[in-house]
Amino acid sequence: MSAQSIRCQNDLELYKRLLEHPEVIQIKEMIARMEGKKPMGLRRRLLSSSVRLSRGMAPDIHKIADECIETLGMKIPLELYVFASPQFNAMCFKPEDGRLFVMFASSLLESFTQGELRFVMGHELGHHIYGHHNIPIGYLLGGDAKPDPRLALELFTWSRYAEISADRAGAHCSQDLDSVARSLFKLASGLTGRTISFNLNDFLNQIDDMQLVDAEPGISAPKEDWFSTHPFSPLRVKALKLFDESEHTRNDGMSKADLEIAVQGLMGLMEPSYIEGKTETAKFMRRLFYAGAIAIADASDGIGPEEVEIFEKFFGPGEFSKSLDVTRLKEDLDNRVKNACNNTSIPQRMQVLRDLCLVAQASGRITNEERDVLEHLADGLNISRGFIVRTIKLLIEPD
Repeated sequence: MSAQSIRCQNDLELYKRLLEHPEVIQIKEMIARMEGKKPMGLRRRLLSSSVRLSRGMAPDIHKIADECIETLGMKIPLELYVFASPQFNAMCFKPEDGRLFVMFASSLLESFTQGELRFVMGHELGHHIYGHHNIPIGYLLGGDAKPDPRLALELFTWSRYAEISADRAGAHCSQDLDSVARSLFKLASGLTGRTISFNLNDFLNQIDDMQLVDAEPGISAPKEDWFSTHPFSPLRVKALKLFDESEHTRNDGMSKADLEIAVQGLMGLMEPSYIEGKTETAKFMRRLFYAGAIAIADASDGIGPEEVEIFEKFFGPGEFSKSLDVTRLKEDLDNRVKNACNNTSIPQRMQVLRDLCLVAQASGRITNEERDVLEHLADGLNISRGFIVRTIKLLIEPD
């Protein structure tokens, strides 16, 4: 199992898309010009503001780093630093002059076990091997010139998926789900474990409660979640538990494709609802879903009570009207698909297609005619038809 093979698919797809965005390219060019003029580099700042951990000072930490470097297939000199802080934290910096730098809070090094540190080390190194530093999210979101709202939301979404990839790198280094979960619990709670007894199942129950609150289709995640760069810690543990149950780690595990769908479902708890959203992106998603739902409902047996019920769960009671011009909506479907492709990301289009699968499944079975509509939509949205198969399977056989 290679580090690249376990990277989260949505991280990779959004990463490639963002690298081609004009604003991202412009900021990267600006940073390159600034770095060429600065007399004081990153390493100089680290040496003057923190303590470099030599092999003589921290042999155990360096041993963990060496093991993670080998596991992840890295070939770059690494320097480790520690800074005084009561808050658990760690960070990996963009390489400079052929060196990579990882810095830890003093409290983290003193409170985490070796197994927990191995996960943290692997996570930070994961950001390097996946090239996450190539997207200067801090400059883009924190600069004087703010990005347009669509780019900002896409940056936040990408950052959360990037953390999922880095978590997988950390788990790959750790090979111990319990240590991984404990480290995320400590990072989330600030507790060392001396006074509180950690329980993995209780920690994961927070996700179940979140899902109960957000169970109704179209219910939006709290707005503060949309603008979070990191997934909620129990979400990260649940995502890693799914990773641990996949074919990445066991021969009889769930497929890689099913893993990505399950993780996307989890991450949806932190995404804005396109049904209620006011952005241009949400509008294009909503228009696509509206016409797609009508086309599916009318595909075989006409629009029956089951289809109306599921439609109104998304759009609200009484929103379906018999006076709707079904023919016109179906004729406009391809145009709405084209607009969605031009104005939304792959994960967002997958979200709409997933919801349309739910509409098709409303009557308890999906007819050949309904499947034809779904496959036509998938082709137009540049999404594999296999996504439909896997999504329907998960709807029929939920985890």
